[in-house]
Amino acid sequence: MKHLLYAAVALATVAAPISASAQPGHERRDDRRELREDRRELHEDRRDARRDGVVTGREQRELARDRAEVRRSQAEVRYNRARADTWRDRSEWRGYRGARPGYWYAPGYGYYPVVRGHQWRRGAYVPAGYRRYYVQDPYYYGLRAPPPGYRWVYADGNFVLMALATGLISEVLLNGY
Repeated sequence: MKHLLYAAVALATVAAPISASAQPGHERRDDRRELREDRRELHEDRRDARRDGVVTGREQRELARDRAEVRRSQAEVRYNRARADTWRDRSEWRGYRGARPGYWYAPGYGYYPVVRGHQWRRGAYVPAGYRRYYVQDPYYYGLRAPPPGYRWVYADGNFVLMALATGLISEVLLNGY
């Protein structure tokens, strides 16, 4: 019995640092930090390459490699439906408690009742009640940057690109998240 207890303590001592380092929240935070560093380095490399007014072929190849590395880092940080845990450590998803019949979840805002009979389509208008549910980080969901005067909003589990002044819908991604 004594040997079994010693073995259990030894196993716990060895496994504790391993399990602590494998927490998914820390990995995503590290991925985001690395992405920021990669972007900063790419910006500095571009500035250095253009400083003398001539960008050589070698410098162009290095910049292309750096751009590819930033794209790979962005892909790691973005929302990935294939990985179910990608949303868990994000602040806007803290209030999510699972699917609820008759309600939809706006990340960062909470649960809201589904508006029956409303169709999300280009050329229609976003109801006034939905216009305040802005997508905080469109790049995370793989959305393109909104043009000036437009914002992405959450709408019944969809992403809608609307004009800020009028609420006119210019693009809809159904079941986006």
